[in-house]
Amino acid sequence: MRKLSLRDLDVRDKRVLVRVDFNVPIEERGDKIEITDDTRIREALPTINYLREHEAKTILMSHFGRPKGKRVAKYSLRPVGDYLHTLIDDPVIFSQDTLGEVPEKIIEHMQPRDVALLENLRFQWEEEANDPKFAEALARFADIYVNDAFGAAHRAHASTAGVTKFVPQSAMGFLMEKELKYLHEELDHPAKPFLVIMGGAKVSDKIGVLKALMEKADTILIGGAMANTFLKAQDIPIGASRFEADQIDLANELVDLAKNRGVKLVLPVDVVETKEIKQGAQIENTQRLSQKHGVDEGWQAVDIGNASVALFQEEIARAKTILWNGPVGIFEIPDFAEGTFAIAEAMAQSSATTIVGGGDSVTAVKEAGLAEKMTFISTGGGAALELLEGKELPGVAALTDKE
Repeated sequence: MRKLSLRDLDVRDKRVLVRVDFNVPIEERGDKIEITDDTRIREALPTINYLREHEAKTILMSHFGRPKGKRVAKYSLRPVGDYLHTLIDDPVIFSQDTLGEVPEKIIEHMQPRDVALLENLRFQWEEEANDPKFAEALARFADIYVNDAFGAAHRAHASTAGVTKFVPQSAMGFLMEKELKYLHEELDHPAKPFLVIMGGAKVSDKIGVLKALMEKADTILIGGAMANTFLKAQDIPIGASRFEADQIDLANELVDLAKNRGVKLVLPVDVVETKEIKQGAQIENTQRLSQKHGVDEGWQAVDIGNASVALFQEEIARAKTILWNGPVGIFEIPDFAEGTFAIAEAMAQSSATTIVGGGDSVTAVKEAGLAEKMTFISTGGGAALELLEGKELPGVAALTDKE
């Protein structure tokens, strides 16, 4: 990725417009908004603190939720600005508007080391439409543009791609740089054996990624509801389990592709089944799965079983590079979380390079209290998948090339 990095630029006394990803999960408690996971805010701190230390005027902008081009009170970034203030121990000047007189005056009076935050970009319909006039108006706030919002880099929006056409220099922030290092460079030439653990609900969401990773992986473990589609394709009874009827042929195609490429494709050999998807419901570990023995009629697979956990742990212990994307069960319900947490634990104990590629698997690793033991945890869900698939990310492609 031969793109300019923040460290390549002289930012002293410059207005630096930084696209961050402050789209954090929240809970409404009465009239208060509480941030339930501050990872994305904390991950932006190295860039924000570098700019402050190097005497820049830092103007942050982000989307938050899906207000669909309208001003929606619960999606105001004001609480995020207040929270950021507690992390940097300095005021964060909040602009109640994204464009216009309010932010213009704030920026005009900013001093070196000051930090300002613009109101939610998506209060303006022009943001997602990548409207050139809106992008140009944002660019007028900047001497330099920095994109540190990896989680939004797969979107060609005004603040991620359009704005770069109207500024002299555009660079990656430190989080963007780190994401590209691990999800792009590290996985281009992974230390072998390279193990991929793929979970989640749908095969259809992961087709491109699975096909791309078959070029590099030695072993792919499949879990989660997507495994049901593969099991169904092999005529293994899956009871009332969720699966994709229209993806059976694709599952068979992926099994054949793995054979042709010499990739070991491992499916669960047993599962945890239940009649009801709720905490406290009766659960059973199935027998070893076969065309005669599978999930019972009227029951659903909700996690990988004990034998599958042991099998997956063996593969994890053998690997030198591990990429994990997607939980292997309905981990949000504690009774169905054992398999997913066992994967996290095995990865934490491994000496391999361990990369958790965005989405619910990141939440699972954090809930297991093992985030610190992973080599790298991505902040991007869709962006991570598109990068792993080999697609060009508009928010990265738009940045200034290094000479």
